Amino acid sequence: MNMQRCGEDEVLAAIEDDEKISLILVKRDATSIKLTKIISYAEKSDIKIIHGSENDLWRMSRDNNNGIPNILALVGRNPDSSLEDVFSNGGLIWLLAGAAYPVNIGFCIRTAEVSGANAVIIDAQLNNQERSAAKRASMKAHRFIPVHWIDGIEAIIEAKEAGFRIIAVEDVGTSTPWEVDLTGDVIIIVGGEKYGISDDIIRLADECVQIPMTGFVPSFNLQAPLSAVAIEAQRQRNQ
Repeated sequence: MNMQRCGEDEVLAAIEDDEKISLILVKRDATSIKLTKIISYAEKSDIKIIHGSENDLWRMSRDNNNGIPNILALVGRNPDSSLEDVFSNGGLIWLLAGAAYPVNIGFCIRTAEVSGANAVIIDAQLNNQERSAAKRASMKAHRFIPVHWIDGIEAIIEAKEAGFRIIAVEDVGTSTPWEVDLTGDVIIIVGGEKYGISDDIIRLADECVQIPMTGFVPSFNLQAPLSAVAIEAQRQRNQ
């Protein structure tokens, strides 16, 4: 399901259809009767309102062939969901285990959001400045998807109790991503740049998959395996 409602007419239709809108992005200084109606509804319904620049709306709109829309709405995912709510809602969650570089983490957040994941969990020893750098690198995608910074093992144990399957993307895998079931409630783990996924986390995984590599350099950059598996997961989940 596409999570974006683009333009005033689509957002109004979503309101009339009782879709669960969690956030709206409004072009700064834009005015219209329909826009006033939407904003009034959002304020009464405690829907988060973000005012963005024309460039923000242009960059994030899925359809700007008819001009830059005044408004975009997010449905189907609440960026402010607690981790408990994330597990309760189910779906696909990404875990970055041991990631070290803020820019790579930011790219992964953006890829996870674009691919329709329900949340991103990050197990990384980053200070506040480095976390801010990761958010900047996500091109503001962190505003539209729950991002939780928590110990990976703790997250996996909680997820298993909620009925999630755990799939690790690691060299020890014997199957490729397109040979395994990536639907349902699942956490997919990609390892950090230096050491990969720890043995303790691997032992908690229900299955390991491997991304084929045939070049001389023995590993992809962090966001590459995430992107490859995200596309395959999206394909399976949209069938």
